[in-house]
Amino acid sequence: MIRTEDLGIANLKFIQDSDLFCFGTDSVLLSDFARASHSDVVVDLCTGGGIIPILMSAKTKAKKLYGIELQSCSYDLAVQNIAINGLRERVEVICDDIANVLSHFKSGSADVVTCNPPYMSADSGFKNPDEPLAIARHEIRTNLVGVVDAADKILKYGGHFYMVHRADRLCDIIWELRSRKLEPKRIRFVQGSPDKSAKLILIEAMKGAAPSLKLEPPVFVNI
Repeated sequence: MIRTEDLGIANLKFIQDSDLFCFGTDSVLLSDFARASHSDVVVDLCTGGGIIPILMSAKTKAKKLYGIELQSCSYDLAVQNIAINGLRERVEVICDDIANVLSHFKSGSADVVTCNPPYMSADSGFKNPDEPLAIARHEIRTNLVGVVDAADKILKYGGHFYMVHRADRLCDIIWELRSRKLEPKRIRFVQGSPDKSAKLILIEAMKGAAPSLKLEPPVFVNI
C-alpha cells in the first residue's frame, strides 16, 4: 500500500510502499548524527526511498546529495520523493550496486558518505520471503565489507563516513573500518531505556585520521 508521510521538517513529504522496506527510527537517527557543511558532496549508500539524503537536505547545508540504490522498485520511489519535495537540483539518486560506485563517482570525490545497510548476515534470523524486503534486511546483495569498501573508494582524505548498525556488530565494524584507514572518531549507542542494552550504534569514521575516539551520551528511543 502506498502512503505519504509528513517528515515534520521543512514541509518535506515522503512516499512509502508497505510492500517494500519502510524507513524507521534508525534512518532518522543517522540523519541527525551525520554532519555536512555547505560545500560538501554527500553520498548515501543503500539509500532505499532516499530518506537519508532527503532529511539531510533540510538538516545540513550540503551542496549536493546523492543516493545509490540497487533495487529498481525502491529507486523509483526515491525519484518520486525527490520530485515531490522539489529537490531535483540538490538531490540525485542512482540505480546500481554499490560495488559499482566508482562507475558514478571519482575516487576521493565525496566529502561525506552515509549508510543504513542491511543488518542481518545472510544466514541469520528470519528471512522475509519477499525478495525486496529480504535484500533490505539481510546481507544478500551486499554486506558490511562491501559497504565499508564502497565508502573507502569514494571518500576523500579527511572525509567522513557515518553509519548506523547493530550494536553487536561493533567489533566487526571497527575491524573493517581500520583495515581501510577509516578511523572511528565518534560512537553513540542507541538504547530503549537506561536499563536496556544497546541495540544499535551510530558511528562516525574519518579517512586518514589519527586514533582518538569519543563515546557520546546514549540516545534512548523505542526501537
